[in-house]
Amino acid sequence: MPSSRTFRRRDADLGAAPRRRTSVVRTGLCLVLALLGIAWLVVYTVAAAPDDLGVSPTKGAMGQMADLGHWNYVIGFGLLFLGLALAAHPSTPLGRGRGVVVGMLGSFLVGLVWIVLYYVTGSVADVPLITDLAQYNLIVGIGFFAVGFVYATHWE
Repeated sequence: MPSSRTFRRRDADLGAAPRRRTSVVRTGLCLVLALLGIAWLVVYTVAAAPDDLGVSPTKGAMGQMADLGHWNYVIGFGLLFLGLALAAHPSTPLGRGRGVVVGMLGSFLVGLVWIVLYYVTGSVADVPLITDLAQYNLIVGIGFFAVGFVYATHWE
């Protein structure tokens, strides 16, 4: 019975691409960054953002978060985009094979839906995050497009 070395040698002779291992650390880091960005946005929008009267929390961690103002959106979306962009590396499940296509098309689609949702509901409905961002929704949509282009550069 041939050993595993023989099969590897045959694959190398046939020009097959070597198999890459999944990095659990990098995949976990990407997941943590993306979830941390989402959590940051949710906590700021629900608990620390100024209310309808313009009053924001003044004590504790929520008060410190409220002091950052609109920088909270930069931090939250920055963490989210960083986590998604780092996931395009070939050592993560989204960084190779069909995962690249899923990440690319998913990012493009989310960016498109974000911008369309802003234009459709921006002046009619009171959607918490979209209403607060106003014209900055375009930057968020373009940020998702940029992440999609990061995936596109890894597509073979």
